[in-house]
Amino acid sequence: MAVPPIHRSPEAEPHAGPAPVLDAVLGLLIVAALPLAIVAIPNTVSVVAELLPAGIDRVGLMRAHGLALPAMMLAVPLAAMALRRVKAAHLLVAGLALLAVADAAGGYADSAFVVGVLRVAHGVGAGLLVPATLVAVWDRPRWLRGLWAGTLALSLLGAQALALWPLAGATEWRVTLQPYPLLSGIALALAAVYLMLWLLRGRPSTPGPRPEDRSRVLLAIVPAAGVAAVAIGAASQDWHGGLMITLAALAMVGLLALASIGARESRTLAYTMVAVGVVLLPSVAQVTYVEMGGMGGPGLKGLWVPFCVAGVLGVVAAVAVRVSAASSQWLTQLGLLAMVAGLCSVRVLVPSAEGLVLVVPFTLLAVGASVALTAALADVGAGAAMFGLALCFPGVLAGYLLGTGMQKTLLDQSSRQEFVDSYVGVLHLWALVGGFLAVAVIVLVSVMSRRAPAADGGAGAAIRTTPAEDGQAGGGGEMPPVPPPAQSPEGGA
Repeated sequence: MAVPPIHRSPEAEPHAGPAPVLDAVLGLLIVAALPLAIVAIPNTVSVVAELLPAGIDRVGLMRAHGLALPAMMLAVPLAAMALRRVKAAHLLVAGLALLAVADAAGGYADSAFVVGVLRVAHGVGAGLLVPATLVAVWDRPRWLRGLWAGTLALSLLGAQALALWPLAGATEWRVTLQPYPLLSGIALALAAVYLMLWLLRGRPSTPGPRPEDRSRVLLAIVPAAGVAAVAIGAASQDWHGGLMITLAALAMVGLLALASIGARESRTLAYTMVAVGVVLLPSVAQVTYVEMGGMGGPGLKGLWVPFCVAGVLGVVAAVAVRVSAASSQWLTQLGLLAMVAGLCSVRVLVPSAEGLVLVVPFTLLAVGASVALTAALADVGAGAAMFGLALCFPGVLAGYLLGTGMQKTLLDQSSRQEFVDSYVGVLHLWALVGGFLAVAVIVLVSVMSRRAPAADGGAGAAIRTTPAEDGQAGGGGEMPPVPPPAQSPEGGA
């Protein structure tokens, strides 16, 4: 009896497309889009305060400029949920288009209200990009996920310097609202090319949060909203430094408690995301200000070699870890330990009149964060990754709040030299606090991984990636052939 042919719809049958070209475009898009997203975080309008017009509300403008990070924190978990229904390729174009529009409109800002609207748009656009890029690389070859983790660490490392770079010699304050308009256009063009190639391959599916992960991702909105409310209240009411320190510490404890939900692999990633968020950008931002020319350092020009060396080594380390089959837990702990060593070197080497010596702390921080993130991402599913990512950026703001509270409490402004000395002292104290936090996370990863191994093992196995998700089957993410029923349990797992 003849079997009738099976007719498939055009959308259901993927075309044989240029997978290597698609992966190359996606890699370029990650390298361009992630720094654009993270560079929206720093509040740099105070650097150009002397350029502000006399009739504008300067204090209100500075507060409005700081709305990008709270908006980004809330957008990340919402974007993660949207990825259940909206494809990552579409969300990438939407996020970059929003950033490009906000950049273009920044040239016409004339009030604190308009600045606040544009900075919220920057934050929302950035919040769409970060989870969309992670989901886009999830079913691609292994090296792309390593590139994503390394580029995220590099972006957090250099965000403050990248935000300050266009302000050197600026004659117009609005440059803070459109620091890299050309790069935004290039990234948007890459996103359009990626969307076209993605459509040519028959719209391959991208993973979103599993039903059991959705509640955790939505739960991450609670600490994000809480930390955002604290930050906005502290900025608008000029809270005392001691109160800010207390609230920031409570926020960190709450984030770590929330990170304890889920299977062992999920907890490891969530702890790591919180630690990287709290430590990396807030620490390096303070180092960058200490090394500015006005405080006796080499200035931004003297910092680019350390940043570039650290960034390249961090990305290479992340790709190497992802391509290899090394055990993930000890690599996560090793990466966090490298970050602790980087913070210790900050206490020893900063301030420095020679920028080249900063290769040591920057490299330890970048490589440590890249390795820890890549290793922690290796054993989780997309939903657990979205949950960890949703905790990272509240950690960034909590770190900023803690650093600001310490500065308000400890800075001595009686003379310029005493101000510089006390600023350096605050940085050294902050490095000590960040190091203890990283050590606490290492202990948590070690202890929590031993709790209920049978239950966690089953939960972790349910979200562990398959070879196809790692891109081993030709790099295209297609499912391998189904084994016959007689296959052994190990082979059919």
